[in-house]
Amino acid sequence: MNITSDMIYGYTDGIILRCLMEGDSYGYDLNHSIFDKSGQQYELKEATLYTTVRRLEKQGYIVSYWGEESAGARRRYYSITNKGKEYFYKRLQEWNTMKNLLDILFS
Repeated sequence: MNITSDMIYGYTDGIILRCLMEGDSYGYDLNHSIFDKSGQQYELKEATLYTTVRRLEKQGYIVSYWGEESAGARRRYYSITNKGKEYFYKRLQEWNTMKNLLDILFS
């Protein structure tokens, strides 16, 4: 089964923040990580990814900086802030509550 954007709607922020909890990353690498972690079942559209990281940065949940690559194009890296970590854990609690409720309603 492929995961559609509608199924994950509202959790893109949390998914990206979770990836950044593992360390700084750039757009392509974030998308690749999400695709791998999902067992190749879900891939963010590039527009969704960059819209989300811009919004997260504007809200102070992440910061960006230019990498120091010696070859190839420069990459914009993203790093989670303490505020972003707090937001992630809040979203994780909401997800667990919703997941438990859905388990009850579907059983």
